[in-house]
Amino acid sequence: MNSTLSNTSIKCVRDTSITAVVFPCLYSLLFIVAVILNSLAAWIFFRIPSTSTFVVFLKNVVVADLLMTLTIPLRVLSDAGVGSWHLRAFHCRYSAVLYYITMYISILLLGLISLDRYLKIVRPFGKGSLQRVRVGQVLSAAVWVVMLSLALPNVILSDQPPRVTGGKLKCTSMKSKAGLMWHEGFNYFCQVIFWGTLALMVVCYTFISKKVYESYKASKSRCQAASRRTKAKVFVVVGVFFICFAPFHFVRVPYTLTQTRSVVSHCQVQNAIYVAKETTLWLSATNVCLDPLIYVFLCKVFRKRLTATLCRKPLHKGTMESLTGTSTQLEMSQLATNNKPSSKGTPQ
Repeated sequence: MNSTLSNTSIKCVRDTSITAVVFPCLYSLLFIVAVILNSLAAWIFFRIPSTSTFVVFLKNVVVADLLMTLTIPLRVLSDAGVGSWHLRAFHCRYSAVLYYITMYISILLLGLISLDRYLKIVRPFGKGSLQRVRVGQVLSAAVWVVMLSLALPNVILSDQPPRVTGGKLKCTSMKSKAGLMWHEGFNYFCQVIFWGTLALMVVCYTFISKKVYESYKASKSRCQAASRRTKAKVFVVVGVFFICFAPFHFVRVPYTLTQTRSVVSHCQVQNAIYVAKETTLWLSATNVCLDPLIYVFLCKVFRKRLTATLCRKPLHKGTMESLTGTSTQLEMSQLATNNKPSSKGTPQ
């Protein structure tokens, strides 16, 4: 059968004349921005108590983004060809695996954030089990344990002596036959994670947008500016999700097949797919810089602490809003209050 698993590393010498120059520069710039933003986010977030599932999920996103950011320098050195093949081998076996796994942990957490926002905005009354802090902590821990466990075989099965071809080392050359099979299967599983999370987000945000529209319909004569602000906040998560991850997942399957199966024999086509994968992979990495937008737009207590930190003003406990709701939820609650007919002469 022509599509049997095979190691393609010796059949096509990868052309890295562009990627070895352009992407190390792009990743270096990304690393600098990501370290600044995520260090600040971590410093603020871990001074905020975990009194809601929303905050719990966001804290886990911060951790995932920081870990992903820390893998970037090794990727820069590896892609630029700095150092010996041992550095590239270490990156293939450990750093690259951590890079990808933290990406999918972030994807799952963004899905949980969307579900959490649906429950808080569309079903604001009552507190179901999914809205309990303990449940949020358990779900976050489960995401980490499951994804790290599934990634571990990619490390263990990369046990073959590295094959350097044309002065270059392909990561798949270090994988055994079982390793190639697991690599391919795991990539398909990651596709399920992405498209499944996308479907969940579409459903959640369809109902959220309907709720927002209904909430502002009665008050649109007085709250046009607030309406626009809240609509932007409602879609910031799905916007980040699409911008960062969608292009990469259109390219990843054909790229994986060039790594594990003899489905593309023309070397020029393989190199074109490789460049497309590297381009969309860098775009997915920009997620570590765009996620802070979620914190600023959606988490009111984070925004207040950030403002207080930048302005060097103390944040008094009496001025802090409830941590159990998102900014959108709080604004919609305000609208509901404003829309009630006021009683003249009532003491204020």
